[in-house]
Amino acid sequence: MLVVTGPNGAGKTSLLRILSGLASPEEGTVFWSEQNIYEDNTQYASDLIYIGHKLGFSANLSALENLQFWLQQRQIHRSVDDILEVLDDLALIGMEDVLVRQMSAGQQRRVALAKLWLAPAALWILDEPLTALDKVGVQMLQQKMAEQVLAGGSIITTSHQDFSVEININILALEASW
Repeated sequence: MLVVTGPNGAGKTSLLRILSGLASPEEGTVFWSEQNIYEDNTQYASDLIYIGHKLGFSANLSALENLQFWLQQRQIHRSVDDILEVLDDLALIGMEDVLVRQMSAGQQRRVALAKLWLAPAALWILDEPLTALDKVGVQMLQQKMAEQVLAGGSIITTSHQDFSVEININILALEASW
């Protein structure tokens, strides 16, 4: 697990967007499994879950509809019962048919984080994943992050908060360049 820290404007989000393949670096190349992710990112895309500041959902769809659509895009079959079980684990049961725009920021974040429970991925890139979560949500996510790393997965994340998980955490501290 790598935690990228630094003041606002230091480039944390920009770095994550480059590492996720959403932006290109001015110099250098990003490799995954010895493959340049900008030349052929098919394997990389299937090995990656990226959750940014913008949660990547339609505000006009329900939590269930958004997750079903996301899984369909990734060509992952999960039953409605599987999705409801994850929503229940994330304290969102009863909210599955509520439009995302009608949810609180913390509930919206939990819907986005449900991806981590629904689809296995070797690498998680998470931009400020603890934002808007209450104490229980933070504990659930940190437990899931520990499970990911202990199972051999990788996480690159940004945060202004400390992580209280019992795994090896590496820190990359960026400085403001302005």
